[in-house]
Amino acid sequence: MAFTDYSSLVTVIGNYLARDDLSTQIPDFITMAQYRMTRDLRVTEMLKVATTSTTGGDGTVALPADFLETKEVHLQGNPPVTIEYQTPDLFFRNKQSTNSGKPYYYSIIDQEFQFAPKPDSTYTLEMLYFAKPDFISASNPSNIYLANFPDALLYASLAEAEPYLMNDARMATWASLYDRAITDIMKNDKGKQYPNTSLNVTTR
Repeated sequence: MAFTDYSSLVTVIGNYLARDDLSTQIPDFITMAQYRMTRDLRVTEMLKVATTSTTGGDGTVALPADFLETKEVHLQGNPPVTIEYQTPDLFFRNKQSTNSGKPYYYSIIDQEFQFAPKPDSTYTLEMLYFAKPDFISASNPSNIYLANFPDALLYASLAEAEPYLMNDARMATWASLYDRAITDIMKNDKGKQYPNTSLNVTTR
């Protein structure tokens, strides 16, 4: 049976487990599987662009609610100015963190961006980041994971089910299939971002 939405995925998981008494537990297996995929995947389908503004005198900006990891941050302008990431320890050793002006460095502390120098005015920030997808559920029938990586979602859900069913042997099987799917997904995504083509150099 093909599964293209939440309801059919629930049915398929029950079929794989050969159980019809897990209607309460299967949604939990699917949720836990999505947490696992959120930790393991960073692919182009998860990228989002967001804009926000700094406030003069305030060196912090809140992270987007669905934030997982930054890809790139820059100030809008002509040309745009890329802001360089620094680890928190290096950031606070940078004397620029106590200065005021146009920010050139950022770090992430808790749920906030920290910028240095501290913005002296309003600047428009544009960020490219990996976002946590909305999880599928009875009220949200599909998402990035189900639409693009249904095999990985199925295997992760089944791997989450087996400890509950105390079936350790099958857990290893599903975990192996899941790991292989994730490896293939990441490899294919890398191929999309960096095509295997010859580099042509042109002169003017």
